[in-house]
Amino acid sequence: MNNYPSSRNPPPSNRQLLIILGLFVGFIAGIIWLLGLLINNLVWLIPVSVEQQLGALIIPAYEQQAKPSPAQDTVNGLLERLESNLPSEASQNRNYRVLYIPNSTVNALALPGDAIVIYAGLVKQMESENELMMVLGHELGHFAHRDHMRSLGRQLLIQIAIAAFLGDTGSLQSAAASGIVALSQSQYSQSQESQADEFGLTLLQKTYGHVAGATDFFARLDRQKGIDFDFLATHPNPGKRVEELKRLIQQRNYQVKDRSPLPKTIYLEERGVSQ
Repeated sequence: MNNYPSSRNPPPSNRQLLIILGLFVGFIAGIIWLLGLLINNLVWLIPVSVEQQLGALIIPAYEQQAKPSPAQDTVNGLLERLESNLPSEASQNRNYRVLYIPNSTVNALALPGDAIVIYAGLVKQMESENELMMVLGHELGHFAHRDHMRSLGRQLLIQIAIAAFLGDTGSLQSAAASGIVALSQSQYSQSQESQADEFGLTLLQKTYGHVAGATDFFARLDRQKGIDFDFLATHPNPGKRVEELKRLIQQRNYQVKDRSPLPKTIYLEERGVSQ
């Protein structure tokens, strides 16, 4: 009896194994990409109420940190001015509000459930009302584009695909929970952030009749790259954002006029003056 391997069925070479693995990974990536396209189209069919129910699981933790203050009331007033210029599909069945958290974190984020979190550390970076309005307009853009639901769908899709590949049914049970937690981190794709910037720029133009302050905050962050801001960890490169916004301003022939000063309540908040 011949115990030697048959020359008719030689073992696959390393190159062949790599090709097979590459084809398999490419197939899986293609399936995920196609399902991602499906999610982008189906997201508009999800009622706003579902997004708000997800927010009910996340927002209370931030509400505990936010304290009622004149500054919070003022920022909510600015938000209402922007809301009056929102397209109807972005304002229908919505109840937008700002949660102003008095700590030094330099960040802002939009949470499902119509809440925009603004940290005092970010507000202290502002030098005009227009800058603050641009940030608020940007966060409203995430709601208008349903970015929360897109991110949740992709998060769940990736985790389910990995769990199915590994045969780990336990991971499937925790995928939804971890996906909802990921929403609170507010990390979006480069294209989502760019679209939100463009949305904020449009709102700034509609509100003031010009776009002064649209790039100021991002340009200042770009000059302070050595500082470890949370905003830089969750948002794209500020220098590139400035370049893209300037391109849009020139393309649309928007004017840049005088900036409005920060409201008194926010000005005093920045300087730690009790009101």
